[in-house]
Amino acid sequence: MPIRSCKVIAVEGTQAAGKTTLVHALTAHLRERSVNVLCTGEPARSSPFMEEIVLHRKGNFDLAAELDLFAQQLTVPLRAARNQQLLITDKTPANVLALARLVLDITEPRTGAVLAACDALCRAWMPAAYDLILYCRDRFDQKAGGDRMREKVLSLQEESDHVIFQACVDTGVPILEVPTGMSTHERVQWVAERVTHLGVAAT
Repeated sequence: MPIRSCKVIAVEGTQAAGKTTLVHALTAHLRERSVNVLCTGEPARSSPFMEEIVLHRKGNFDLAAELDLFAQQLTVPLRAARNQQLLITDKTPANVLALARLVLDITEPRTGAVLAACDALCRAWMPAAYDLILYCRDRFDQKAGGDRMREKVLSLQEESDHVIFQACVDTGVPILEVPTGMSTHERVQWVAERVTHLGVAAT
């Protein structure tokens, strides 16, 4: 496969579970220990579709917006992994698929057909592309820091946790559930101690 020379770890979970914080903290921790590691950001934050829907309040989530996010979750890691020893991604295509099923009308034939195709792609591609999923279960205040990108999904935190976790399970990628209630430093140490089997991590 095109990125097999690079180990890939995804950080997953519902909204405001501390995913992005863990992605950057873990990347910094490993870089300090001479691991050739890169991390990717969350595609939704650079999506013109999401900017229009969430920040400018023009329209609602639709198939085009979700498909754009899904595609980015494929292309961004593929490109980022090319010259790295380790890549840490903020979410996976399975996350986009799970949330799309919550916010779109899946009874509409075309939407249902497209999401079914995305599901098949997740199951076929993710076991080849990802070595491990770190699943975060913490629930931090979604309004903290004035993060407007979460405004339209504030009420979906609990429900999305269940569907995102199941979508990750369905891919067959190994999942390591990160204990709740730890500080960022403790989370990083806990993860670093448990991913040494990948041959890239250093405690």
